[in-house]
Amino acid sequence: MIVGLELWTIASFLGAGILLNFTPGADVMFASASGLSGGPRAGVAAAFGVALGGVFHTLLAAAGLATLLVASPAAYDAVRWLGAGYLLVLAVKSWRAGRADLVDGSRALGRAVRRGFVTNALNPKVALFVLAFLPQFTNPDTGLVWQQILVLGLMFSGTGFLVTAGYGALAGVAGQALGSATGWMGKLAAIVFGALAVRLVIE
Repeated sequence: MIVGLELWTIASFLGAGILLNFTPGADVMFASASGLSGGPRAGVAAAFGVALGGVFHTLLAAAGLATLLVASPAAYDAVRWLGAGYLLVLAVKSWRAGRADLVDGSRALGRAVRRGFVTNALNPKVALFVLAFLPQFTNPDTGLVWQQILVLGLMFSGTGFLVTAGYGALAGVAGQALGSATGWMGKLAAIVFGALAVRLVIE
């Protein structure tokens, strides 16, 4: 037993979590777009940033702050619009970026991590998901719920990183092959970022 979580609970959680990880969502689309424009390492770096954003939402949930966000429509909408605005900024930057701006330098990788984190952190739907999904696997009779949420969230972020990094790396390989011939991968990434912004606003 880990902080009140029985082994069968952990096993069932990991099984459900991995299935959800493999379902392409906003995180996979973001990492894939980052890989297309910046190469495999950028895709993996973006996935790492997304995973850090998941840890951030887990910490909020464990502290009870995520409940306040979801309970306040004004705060929820404010974060949602901030997230959409940030994605639009990324779309414009990716559209304008030249091929020299998309190389796998350390600055580019750090930028990919930062963008992945901010994008996920400014997505209130992730907070809503954490509040809806993780507590289903907790048991107040076996330990502190906040500790269980923290452990489960770290597990989910870890498996999510592995899966999302795989998508990002594969997209990066494709982007390098196609980009050398067309030079349009940055613009394709911009379209994906813009679509994510619209999705965040209208859903």
